[in-house]
Amino acid sequence: MEAEQGKEGWFIYGFVARGTVVLAEYTEYTGNFPAIAAQCLQKLPSSDKLSTYACDGHAFIFLVHSGYAYCVVTKDTVTRNVSIAFLERLKTDFTKRYGGGKADTATAKSLNKEFSPVIKEHMRYIIDHLDEIDKLIKIKVQVSEVKNVMLENINKTMERGEKLNDLQDKATDLQQEAQGFRKQGTKLRKRMWLHNMKIKLVVLAILLILVLIIWVSVCHGFNCTKQNN
Repeated sequence: MEAEQGKEGWFIYGFVARGTVVLAEYTEYTGNFPAIAAQCLQKLPSSDKLSTYACDGHAFIFLVHSGYAYCVVTKDTVTRNVSIAFLERLKTDFTKRYGGGKADTATAKSLNKEFSPVIKEHMRYIIDHLDEIDKLIKIKVQVSEVKNVMLENINKTMERGEKLNDLQDKATDLQQEAQGFRKQGTKLRKRMWLHNMKIKLVVLAILLILVLIIWVSVCHGFNCTKQNN
């Protein structure tokens, strides 16, 4: 029973705003919570994001989605996951009721009569179904962990694939270089062969000239045969 009474004070204040205009709010407590929450609302980023501010032992948690801000103020002893579960329920319900409708043009606190009791109902639901919500949160955490592991494995596989591609590229480059060396070697062998042939032809020509010179010297001409009278 004491635990249940402790839970009663978990949720202090909640609201839904379009930009910085609060459309509906709910609280059973008196204090400066609305004023502090309104100041925090002015500082929120325009992009979809979850933001948390701390003040005087309380947590001011905001969920921004598609131009709307969903806020809950809790004791700082309340776990963040519980607050997020409440905000997600609030966002889903509000979007279902007013998405693309009069919420886009509603004035400040004009939806209080309709939606303030709904905020209270969602606070009560979270408190009454805390064990169930805690289990769902743990399941979501496990799913998120599995997802992260899978993404990590995929990234590692892609990195290995990139390394294999790098090796394949290097092998291709080496093959091309080897082909280039073979072509250069073939050209070099042809040049060497032609060079050797030129040398051989020059040597052969020199030998022929020497033989011719010797022949002419010995025979005193090109006719070495003597005729007898």
